[in-house]
Amino acid sequence: MSSKTPSASSPKPPGASGWLAIPAPLARLFKRFPLLTYPPNELPIRSPRARDIATLYVFISDQDALNGLPSFNPSCLKWQTFLKLAGVGFRVIPSNNHASPSGALPFLIPPSSPNSFVASRPIPSTKLEQYATEHGTRKLSEISSLKLEAYEALLDHRIRNAWLYSLYLSRPNSALLSRLYITPVSASHVVKTTILYQLRHAAEAEISRSIGTLVVNSERLYDGAREAFEALSTMLGSGDWFFETPEPSLFDAAVFSYTHLSLDQGLKWEDRRLTEIVGEFSNLVEHRNRILQRCWG
Repeated sequence: MSSKTPSASSPKPPGASGWLAIPAPLARLFKRFPLLTYPPNELPIRSPRARDIATLYVFISDQDALNGLPSFNPSCLKWQTFLKLAGVGFRVIPSNNHASPSGALPFLIPPSSPNSFVASRPIPSTKLEQYATEHGTRKLSEISSLKLEAYEALLDHRIRNAWLYSLYLSRPNSALLSRLYITPVSASHVVKTTILYQLRHAAEAEISRSIGTLVVNSERLYDGAREAFEALSTMLGSGDWFFETPEPSLFDAAVFSYTHLSLDQGLKWEDRRLTEIVGEFSNLVEHRNRILQRCWG
């Protein structure tokens, strides 16, 4: 405690009411400009107004989120589609990897009671299948892991590599890449240039790790994607869903996430090689349309 603390018997200046007294110059100022208490600012329009429904955070534009449209990111669209197929009620909110507790999208915030003071714990994508099983209104088909392994590898490597090249490295699609991932982040030319470099460097590095070489050959990537889609088309055959299941599965949602985005005319692809490859397989196009109709009408 300071040794200069005044004692209780110290005289008070005239007009003082205690240690909270406002200094005279400020008091005169406040008399001329009274303090006003303004109401709190409204939440941004994209922020949830209620917690009675789950919230899925994905890569998506503000307008598309308001309209409940599909995400433009395959990983996000896979889970957005799966939750819809399972009959899980949720809203979508635009987000990015930096806002995710796990460092990656999507993630889901379960609904909570209006009177609850405990925040709901985020659910990462690795646990969304279990969440859908517990909270969905429709039971989707399950597929044995032995059947899935080979076909999931086609999606995770050959098709994903071609997707990464098409969006991130193909120069004709630079405008699309900028519109989806760069322009919403910043208006600064320096910042946008930096983000563009980072995205392209990360995509090239991921492709190189997958194919085991530093040389990225676009023709080989597209040829690999065509072979993968041909294998998927053969396996689907004339059925509605993969593996001849009575209802769609998570794998159907995963395939849809690539076929839909490759065929989506709203994205305005300039380099249309991946679009043309998917278009070669009519049953994959019909599969895409089937899920699009079921989930988005």
